[in-house]
Amino acid sequence: MTTLTAAEAVAARRAHQERADALTAAHRERRRRGEKHAVEDFLFTYYPFSPARLRRWHPGWRVGYEAAADVDAAGHPLIADVDEAGRRSWYVDSPGPGAVRRADVERYLAERADAFSFMTRLLRASTLTRRRPEFGCFGLHEWAMVHRVPESAQRHEDLPLRLSPAETDAVVERENLICSHLDAFRFFTPSAAPRNAVEPTRATQVENDNPACLHVGMDLYKWAMKLTPLLPSALVLDCFEHARATRVLDMEASPYDVRPLGYGVVPIETPRGKAEYVRRQRGLAEGADLLRERILAEVEGLGARAPR
Repeated sequence: MTTLTAAEAVAARRAHQERADALTAAHRERRRRGEKHAVEDFLFTYYPFSPARLRRWHPGWRVGYEAAADVDAAGHPLIADVDEAGRRSWYVDSPGPGAVRRADVERYLAERADAFSFMTRLLRASTLTRRRPEFGCFGLHEWAMVHRVPESAQRHEDLPLRLSPAETDAVVERENLICSHLDAFRFFTPSAAPRNAVEPTRATQVENDNPACLHVGMDLYKWAMKLTPLLPSALVLDCFEHARATRVLDMEASPYDVRPLGYGVVPIETPRGKAEYVRRQRGLAEGADLLRERILAEVEGLGARAPR
């Protein structure tokens, strides 16, 4: 195990906090003003992780640090997740003076063994080396979520549709719906759901997740956060940035007009739009796979230590 001095840990924490603050600054300012953002708010509403939680620094389970980094000279906590006694949740200290603090791997694996097993199986199964990606979905999940829905009842009520409701419905009805992502499919309207080629369930998620699916790629942020404190925070922020970039394509290819928010349009109802969608989807899928492999490399070998 690598051990950071208190000074090194403080510097690493500060650098992480500055990066996290920069990534969430616009969202926090909009929240202060009571403003919504149909594209970026998704990362803080659909995924239940606050900017404050994203800001917490974790060096990863392979790195320990001097516990003195978490309190000042008077013994007062310097970070939010340290209690008055200087104890940090999900961490354990070595005995004696000059204690070294590290992620409590044993407790994590004991309390979250089932979740850990599911996440690692899901991640391994959806790598590009193990599963052939499907590039024919064209982001139609967002269209299926507004199929035959009155204009006033849309999920993003502040955004207009690019096409008329009838034209939007026609796109869903003439295209092939092949969404395999459970948490996208569950928002399909009752009229659109039977049109989908498959009916994803939680029980079949490991078998179904498509490495090219935008939501599968965005979900890497969710799994990285759920694997805290085992993963280094730099990797978690990399997953967050990937999710944010992916969300842009998700909404630019949607039936909503996001141009007033400064984005473009990927008109997947046309051959040109489909080609652009696939081109960008391929790049995102490759980026997601690199992140997926990094996550798996970080937790390599921990499964053998989990309780049976």
